[in-house]
Amino acid sequence: MESEKAVVALEALAQGSRLGIFRLLVTAGREGLPAGKIAEEMELPNVTLSFHLAQLKNAGLIKCERQSRSLIYSADYDAMTALLGILTDNCCQGKIAQCVPVGGVCKPTQKRKS
Repeated sequence: MESEKAVVALEALAQGSRLGIFRLLVTAGREGLPAGKIAEEMELPNVTLSFHLAQLKNAGLIKCERQSRSLIYSADYDAMTALLGILTDNCCQGKIAQCVPVGGVCKPTQKRKS
């Protein structure tokens, strides 16, 4: 993922409702959720939800598919993985062998000397 795209994605997630929506969609899996269910779960008015979904879609973090009369939204797992990748590329100074993943988080095995 390019740095510019990462910045846009992080900006989209730097808002409580959008982060909550994205986490809900990640939990829902690849089949996603209809907009009405997202509004219900997040307790958001439709206009507000539409704004947040547009921001997440423009950032490339979610996908939208029309199924009959419903819009189904789902997390874009490839985009999420790419964003996580750019955030962890330099973990442990780029020496992955020195990192011990704990709960999915990169943690150095030794403290850096100042």
